[in-house]
Amino acid sequence: MAGHSHSVDEYLETIYFLAFPIGEYSPNAPGSPTLASRVAEMLDVSRASAGQMLKRLEADGLIRRGEHKEAILTATGRKRAEAAVRKHRIIERLLTDFMDYTAAEAHVHADELGDTFSDDMVDRIEQRLGNPDRCPHGWPVDPAFEQEENRVLAPLDELEPGTVAEIVRLAEHDGDLLHYFYDEGFVPGSKIEVRAAQPAAGQFTVKLDGRERKIGEKAAAGLFVRPG
Repeated sequence: MAGHSHSVDEYLETIYFLAFPIGEYSPNAPGSPTLASRVAEMLDVSRASAGQMLKRLEADGLIRRGEHKEAILTATGRKRAEAAVRKHRIIERLLTDFMDYTAAEAHVHADELGDTFSDDMVDRIEQRLGNPDRCPHGWPVDPAFEQEENRVLAPLDELEPGTVAEIVRLAEHDGDLLHYFYDEGFVPGSKIEVRAAQPAAGQFTVKLDGRERKIGEKAAAGLFVRPG
């Protein structure tokens, strides 16, 4: 998404993703990057640009700084972030269900269209779609249910060899990775088994659709699964 000018809502969506346990950011973990650098990485912008936007969000009362300088959504910021997340996921379903975009394409276009639709339009789209539970990549449309479901999910790279799990959600922030998931059949609803883990080599062996294959650590970390 290099070269794309990201909106306030896109920043809030990214902070929202990082703020909850199923995400990838742990501010207290040794060696964790600062939130500004993680946001910059996920949005493919410079750290300086991310830092400037975080200052703006703080000035607008949408985030506050925590003990480790991490950005924490305020009540106002969280409400806006959750609305942006819901809108994004409904637009993705509009693009896949009515306009025949692939699930991977829908994520990129939903970012571009986020400011196009009013809240009333999104409500009407949701009704016409039949009130879908999830976006094409498995993320719940209802943020409250998403946060509740987080407790029973884990990234695939945290599972022990021999564990069988169901793929529930796919990480969305990396377009190339998202295309890889769909090209290789790593889709929500699929059963997957961890056969071997070689963290030092950054590689995992998994069984999917009856055959073994190797996937990298980055891909394994982006598959959110329900063990057992």
